[in-house]
Amino acid sequence: MKSKDSDGIDAGRRRFLGAAGAAVAGGTAAGPAWGGSTFLDAMGSFFQDHYQRMSDEEIADALDRIERRAKRRYGVDITCRDTPPQEGVVFGYALNISKCQGYRDCVSACVRENNQDRGSQMQYIRVLEMPEGTRELEAAEHYYDPATVPVDGHYYLPVQCMQCDDPPCVKACPVEATWLEPDGIVVVDYDWCIGCRYCMTACPYWARHFNWREPQLPPEEINPDTNYLGNRPRPKGVVEKCHFCTQRTREGRQPACQEACPTGARIFGNLLDPNSEIRYVLANKPVFRLKEELGTEPKFWYFTD
Repeated sequence: MKSKDSDGIDAGRRRFLGAAGAAVAGGTAAGPAWGGSTFLDAMGSFFQDHYQRMSDEEIADALDRIERRAKRRYGVDITCRDTPPQEGVVFGYALNISKCQGYRDCVSACVRENNQDRGSQMQYIRVLEMPEGTRELEAAEHYYDPATVPVDGHYYLPVQCMQCDDPPCVKACPVEATWLEPDGIVVVDYDWCIGCRYCMTACPYWARHFNWREPQLPPEEINPDTNYLGNRPRPKGVVEKCHFCTQRTREGRQPACQEACPTGARIFGNLLDPNSEIRYVLANKPVFRLKEELGTEPKFWYFTD
């Protein structure tokens, strides 16, 4: 159930209403940011219902608002779609740590594809440098920077959202802004998130990241192909995460990180397809999952040759 203040209005939305009211009362003194359609878009977003309760018409209106805001903020035309999960598909990932060399090409591709803030170095993927012989994440070096990789005596372990079947982050969210979709992707309604960060505390994989500001993006580097539950420009003060590139994978494409990997370490596919490459890996390779003892049932496996 949604957290309320004493008057039954969410505290964050109360602050918004106060700011909006002051801007309206101030007339032209409020400046162009509250003028015309900008004000109407802001109010429309504020009163927008939860994604899962919106009608097709309401979703279409929300997509239009997202596209207009991106045009005003960045001067770029984007397309924002609401692509539903495919029937008979549950996505999963497998990563060959024998092949990962720690280049971080996957990180760079993810940042570009998903319109992540450049200034704060927002990154959904972390490549951990691990001492050989251990899988303890506490022993990892997150910020390795040698002259060349790989480094002797180490291996590399990319970590991102594990898209758990029993996600603790979903249970922790007090406003139900995050949930598990039928295709196995844990998504976030960024217009509903209140930024409390409970989900970050609940996630055992460090896979959620608080956005302290709106993404600062060079217009020439913006990916205009966006999805409502994916890589659309996010507002300030919400929690972001990997979403298996919904704008790509729900259209039958591979995630950006998989395509960018120069060593072929990443395997992505449909867990319900017995002929898929990922099913072959799970049946024929020695696989493991991180922190499996927690019972979160990640859909992200690691394996070795």
